[in-house]
Amino acid sequence: MRNLILLLMPFFVFLSFTQAEEGNIYAGQGIMAGELSESGVCIQLRLSSGTTLSEGDLPGKEGWAKFILKEEKSGVEVGSAKLVHAIEKHDHIARVQYKNLKSNTNYTCTAMIGPNKKSLEVGPTISFKTHQGELTDEPASFVVTTGFAYAKFHGDDANIDEAMRKKHLFRNKTELAKPYEGHDKHLGYPALEAILKMKPNFFVGTGDTVYYDFPNLNAATTLPTMRKKYHEQFIQPRFKDLFAEVPTYWQVDDHDYRIDNGDNTGDHEPSVELAQRVLLEQLPFGMLDDKNLKTYRTYRVNKDMQVWLLEGRFYRTPNEGPDGPEKTMWGKEQTAWLKKTLSESTATFKIMISPTPMLGPDGSWKIDNHASVGGYNYERDSFFKWIKDTELDKKGFYIVCGDRHWQYHCINPQGIEEFSCGALIDTNSRLGYLPGGADTTDPKGLLKHLYAQDPASGGFLRVAVEPKTKTKRATLRFNFHDEHGVLLHSTMRQPRPIVPE
Repeated sequence: MRNLILLLMPFFVFLSFTQAEEGNIYAGQGIMAGELSESGVCIQLRLSSGTTLSEGDLPGKEGWAKFILKEEKSGVEVGSAKLVHAIEKHDHIARVQYKNLKSNTNYTCTAMIGPNKKSLEVGPTISFKTHQGELTDEPASFVVTTGFAYAKFHGDDANIDEAMRKKHLFRNKTELAKPYEGHDKHLGYPALEAILKMKPNFFVGTGDTVYYDFPNLNAATTLPTMRKKYHEQFIQPRFKDLFAEVPTYWQVDDHDYRIDNGDNTGDHEPSVELAQRVLLEQLPFGMLDDKNLKTYRTYRVNKDMQVWLLEGRFYRTPNEGPDGPEKTMWGKEQTAWLKKTLSESTATFKIMISPTPMLGPDGSWKIDNHASVGGYNYERDSFFKWIKDTELDKKGFYIVCGDRHWQYHCINPQGIEEFSCGALIDTNSRLGYLPGGADTTDPKGLLKHLYAQDPASGGFLRVAVEPKTKTKRATLRFNFHDEHGVLLHSTMRQPRPIVPE
């Protein structure tokens, strides 16, 4: 018998090891907060069977997550812990929503994770501070960026055909940008580390968070392949480090919706339904399966600053349609909401964040934004007329946009200003179009660039507000940084003095 036990011992050891491995569960993509307000937040994680990519993906795993929220200063637990079953239907994402929190207060949320309710171990922890609300005027800042082109940063030339290669050769380029070659490549995008050091109150991704259609020879058109794009993106260590401390807001553009310049027409994949499903599943816009969720919203950060985040894909009419009153990117409901909330705002500075440019200029070949020739000019011009009629342009109204792969600060003849945040990484950046260029949406040079990035580089836009004091007015500063955090350009704005009648 003893010999038999010795003979079988390796088998039992292997069996025990295998069962232990099968029982392991991780939060391989870390933890993330979204939709921060002065009284609430969404927090999510995704349960996985490992912490590294396997064949380019991070397999999910069914299990449980318990979220324990505490006030950071007192250590007092807020309410009862929230227990969530993470299932395949939602890509093993566990998401909770907190309401009725105290404004301007630091919180920490620790996740306990495991294969069942009774076997939970400590997982990731996240910290955040709720917005101040309209009665408090302490300093606040946020960063905005776009274009997280994973394949360009890490390299995937083998899956790009010649047509796609030529399409990506823009001004003064004879070859595609080479992948990042730094020793820290395994950590992900350098800009994320620079952003974390600045400790902004929140982070805004304006779209193109992933690229379903690039590289084009293995485009993501199905639920598993679209999910995979997010898995490989958010498993990068610098994303996990940043999101454990900085809450996020998200928007959608073309590449993370369907295809380049895509709208809601055409029978190509992914379908509109699938595109919207994956977006709302992967990013914390709100609770999973919330049928009444709106992807356009506004948040009051403090007394001096309010931000608006617009939706530019869900409600748009066809790109190819004739420009006029019926052509829209925003839809009637969103437009009415935008005007109403802007009119009601008492914030010193009103910052509207658009996934796509309204001024530019952009390339003359573009068809999918408000600056495009024959695009959505009527909607833009009508909105700008309303801005002038209500004198919001004199009340701290500014536009921040994503989409374009270069940074700029533009002003139009009416005095409306737009700041483009540029692409996050060097390998997805390029020189921009300038006012007066024959191949642009502004061949007559009606626009004026107060800043145009040159040479091209990745990076981000930091927006910071400082309250008024006895000796100075409140200030709003727009800082353009490269992907290593180096300051490239800075512009400061203050409220316009009130002129007595």
